[in-house]
Amino acid sequence: MALTDSYRHKGMRKALVRLLSEKGIQSTEVLKAIDTLPRHFFFESALLEHAYEDKAFPIGEGQTISQPYTVAFQSQLLQVKPGDKILEIGTGSGYQAAILMLLGAQVYTIEYQKVLFERTRKFLPSLGFKANFFQGDGSLGLAKYAPYDKIIVTAGAPVVPKALLQQLKVGGILVIPVGDKKKQQMLRLTKKTEKTIEKEVFDNFAFVPLLGTDGWK
Repeated sequence: MALTDSYRHKGMRKALVRLLSEKGIQSTEVLKAIDTLPRHFFFESALLEHAYEDKAFPIGEGQTISQPYTVAFQSQLLQVKPGDKILEIGTGSGYQAAILMLLGAQVYTIEYQKVLFERTRKFLPSLGFKANFFQGDGSLGLAKYAPYDKIIVTAGAPVVPKALLQQLKVGGILVIPVGDKKKQQMLRLTKKTEKTIEKEVFDNFAFVPLLGTDGWK
């Protein structure tokens, strides 16, 4: 089935962008990326009507595609600059990775669930998005390709995994939701020196649990 992006879809995206702007998303680059990327491509056809609602939806394997506000909020906190080398923990549907690439990032993304990894590794390149895909324990990061300018975690962690801070460049930013399995606080951690981390705390969110050694077992 060919993927089509109709005037109606584009209109629904514009309405979503207006809503995100009203909810406090100020980054014009992030809003433009969300306006550009057809979110309905990431949904099964039966769910197309829901693609532009500001809600999370199941994508199988106990995972969800994050609500657009969450994607926009995390992307804005990351302060993505063109050429940034970004590690994403939790590939999921690939929607967040595609937004990062539209912002000009070079994306390394790791997914715990093999079925999702296989699906998204084939799907995203079919849309023209070339990320570096890996399957494994994202709570341990991806040391082979470190250091990274930015790291984004798209699952709720019980603690900040040490490996992620180690794999961040000095001056780099880690955005991660930390808390229990039901509710997490969004943190932005900026690595000022090898031993100094500046911590900022933002709103509460509800993510699926980060699985792995330094996540939820």
